[in-house]
Amino acid sequence: MIHVGILSDTHLNSCPDSFRKQIDSIFAECTIILHAGDLTDISVLEAFSGKEVHAVHGNMCNLGSQKLLPESKLISIGGYRIGLCHGAWGPRHTIEERVWAIFPEADCIVYGHSHQAVCHRVGAVLFINPGTFQSTGPHGSPGSYAILQIDVHANKDKALQATIHQAPR
Repeated sequence: MIHVGILSDTHLNSCPDSFRKQIDSIFAECTIILHAGDLTDISVLEAFSGKEVHAVHGNMCNLGSQKLLPESKLISIGGYRIGLCHGAWGPRHTIEERVWAIFPEADCIVYGHSHQAVCHRVGAVLFINPGTFQSTGPHGSPGSYAILQIDVHANKDKALQATIHQAPR
């Protein structure tokens, strides 16, 4: 079983110790981390030392992060194709159609931007938006993140399972 930690919209300008401790606790079992953009500053990725990290930039990232990180990328994990992007610009209610157009061959699509956690399937494709990691969601809601489990021995329709979790305050 492969455990993948997923977060987005951290909106941090540095990597404080409190964030590192939170990350160490939340993603202790994860060997791979996916950050779906708006980390703001590339230093945020320092919190994931020792893990395989894939990240993309978002619309709120500083210029340095935008230069270092791609806008989108297709990753292979356990034989499954995972599309990672911050989100395609346009109306919120059609964001999944737009990210699907970016990754038509993906088994799973991870995106951020909307600050609304989502975890569901459309046909065979698993869509995951971990929401905003910091407590900047609508109406003061707590931050959230996702855990993707990839069972490389399961049937293809059951191999990818994800859950959304509230980030501890």
